[in-house]
Amino acid sequence: MTADSSVSVVAVTGASGFIGFRFLQELESMDTLDKLVAIDRKPLPRPLHNIHSHRLDVSQPLAQALQRASVDTVVHLAFNLQEGRTPAEAEAIQSNNLLGLENLLRESLRARVKAIIYLSSHTVYGAHADNPVPITEERRPNPLSGFQYGQTKFHSEQLLLKFAEENPNVVVTILRCCMVMGPEGGSRVTQGFDKPALLKITGSDPPLQFIHSVDLARILVILSINPQPGIFNVAGMDVVRYSEVAKMMGKRLISLPSSFAYPVVDATWNAGVQKESSSIGLNFIRYPVIMATGKLRQATGYKFRYTAREAVTAFAASNMLLRQKTAAVISP
Repeated sequence: MTADSSVSVVAVTGASGFIGFRFLQELESMDTLDKLVAIDRKPLPRPLHNIHSHRLDVSQPLAQALQRASVDTVVHLAFNLQEGRTPAEAEAIQSNNLLGLENLLRESLRARVKAIIYLSSHTVYGAHADNPVPITEERRPNPLSGFQYGQTKFHSEQLLLKFAEENPNVVVTILRCCMVMGPEGGSRVTQGFDKPALLKITGSDPPLQFIHSVDLARILVILSINPQPGIFNVAGMDVVRYSEVAKMMGKRLISLPSSFAYPVVDATWNAGVQKESSSIGLNFIRYPVIMATGKLRQATGYKFRYTAREAVTAFAASNMLLRQKTAAVISP
């Protein structure tokens, strides 16, 4: 099914997040949109014009809010990014994300929503030594065992694909997105770059993909107005080597052989010293996950405003400004 371009009402879950709010800002300037619906447990960072804001969790009843606003497209950005330290915690967090998505799909169906856009992740491909470069959408997902974020995104995609098959009248779009950075900062996925020093695996310096938050928001706008069914890789122009990212952010690199790095990271994870990931996350700074984006460009015709390098630069500048403000506040 191919949707027309008559979309007039868009609802956004996770609207108070840095991607969600940037997306709302872009939508606000669109003349073709009658109104916008923001759904989040938290309030928006600041008021926006023509926004119907609902303080709701995606696990709660949503159909009434969607139907009352005659929502055409739902953009699902809400996601619990916590990492469980035990199998039970990990299972509970994943279950929470999946149950929220299942509820959103049911409520959207009841509200006769025409299109659903889901922000997935490049991590569903997994960081493996035998990854092709680049990876196309036809590549079977192979998320890393033990990497909770990628596993949950993969299972979320499976729910969406089943929903799309059972409801062909609803356009379902899955966006496998690389790391997002911008002047607002980054998500929890990019918080690993905030440490004073970064760990490097000896002998590895993989290329990384990034997308500027403005470019991602504009792509979401295009797909909200003219939904396209299917799975699309999303990444900005060019790549940046891991060592270059560290240099651009003014970070010191600590190089360790893999035989030592993996046990060290697991030890710090188990002790609660660091909260990013267990050692399986090191695969992403060891093996490349470079996605082909021709399918997205063909479907949307989008021309990127920023390169991956410019996205990193914007993120680094925002971090430096934040550190300066923090230092000014706490200095005697």
